[in-house]
Amino acid sequence: MQNIITSQGFLALSRQQPEMFDHSTSFTLANNTRVTVHAPGIIEFVPSHSATKAIVLSCGVHGNETAPIEILDDLVQGLLNGNLQCQQSVLVLFGNLPAMDIGERFVEENMNRLFSGAHSQAPGLVNDERRRALQLEQHIEHFYAAQSSVETRIHYDLHTAIRASKNEKFAVYPLLHGRNHSRSQLAFMAACGVKTILLSESPTTTFSYFSSTAFNAHAFTVELGKVRPFGQNDMTRFAEAKAALLALVCDRDYQPPSISLDDLLIYRVNQVINKQHADFQLHFSDDTANFTDYKAGQVLASETQRQYVAQQDGEAIVFPNASVAIGQRALLTVVPTTIESLDD
Repeated sequence: MQNIITSQGFLALSRQQPEMFDHSTSFTLANNTRVTVHAPGIIEFVPSHSATKAIVLSCGVHGNETAPIEILDDLVQGLLNGNLQCQQSVLVLFGNLPAMDIGERFVEENMNRLFSGAHSQAPGLVNDERRRALQLEQHIEHFYAAQSSVETRIHYDLHTAIRASKNEKFAVYPLLHGRNHSRSQLAFMAACGVKTILLSESPTTTFSYFSSTAFNAHAFTVELGKVRPFGQNDMTRFAEAKAALLALVCDRDYQPPSISLDDLLIYRVNQVINKQHADFQLHFSDDTANFTDYKAGQVLASETQRQYVAQQDGEAIVFPNASVAIGQRALLTVVPTTIESLDD
């Protein structure tokens, strides 16, 4: 099994022959790294020595967001063939394999709205995306439980955005429910080339919020650029992120370069606008970039008997998508802010 996975590629086999991984299998590499394939697209690496970090790296929760998938595919294959050696415990999750195969965001339902138990709320586990979300949650829970002695839990859920962005790379920092934001985590984001941070101020059903809230992990939804088909990404644009992730996993003593908060653009979410009616529409063009800002009173979106307007000058749009299902988020607006309390 080890030779087959190493030669043919774990992600390729997960997509083309998922039945190979219906049952968990483990093996040990020549460098004494313990590898466990839990399921299609779910693989774990544990070094022979005690790790200080339990790291979850996920991608492909949206199947057409290909650059992070290619980054983590390269990382996994490097670890499997021995060109790289993990110094920390790592769980890699390739989220929505069927959506990757058709080059779409999802097959039936947006998986990044199905975590923190949303998968099992009405109408229940009725499609593959809901069942996969549950499976991914369960494997994160098992991974962190098995690594209970580590000092630091991390989960970076890697994405690319549908639209271009005035700030190409940005990350959403989930609501921390009273915990302080982390200076070292912000420094790591900067090392990845991610210097725009959105502070979420409400609970959500995203993957990163699940890990942050359920396990006190340092977690982010990381947007690394724009959606492009497999093989069409300019990987030089992701070089910083790829190098930082590799160092995090493979350098036992890695610390990101220190930063000043003045080097970051910090926003807070001001409005979460959900689509309530089928006639919901955005009042700007499809090619309007994320972080385009508006003056107070400008109409951003509308639907039956309601308009949504910018509430203050400089309010900017993020993640606009009028095509979401009714009841789901169609637009975020954000405004500049500062971070008052930081832990190291």
